[in-house]
Amino acid sequence: MQQDINVLALVKGKERYIFLYNDENRREVLRVLGRYASNPELSLTWYDAAVLSQKIRRSEPKPAAPPSRIKAVLPPEDELL
Repeated sequence: MQQDINVLALVKGKERYIFLYNDENRREVLRVLGRYASNPELSLTWYDAAVLSQKIRRSEPKPAAPPSRIKAVLPPEDELL
């Protein structure tokens, strides 16, 4: 089974932040963004982390909609008149 790898990158001056992740570890990447943003030794800001996490969330695969349990039952067309 092949897994897709997502790539998210941010260039800030001389620093490069490159995140490689698959669908199973999205939450871990979001936690890492928070840790990096709270680290005063890094140039990654909370704003940067918010923008990157928004991109991660937007790229999440959408779950399939559950089938509807309600079925409309209409009378035959000749009875509608």
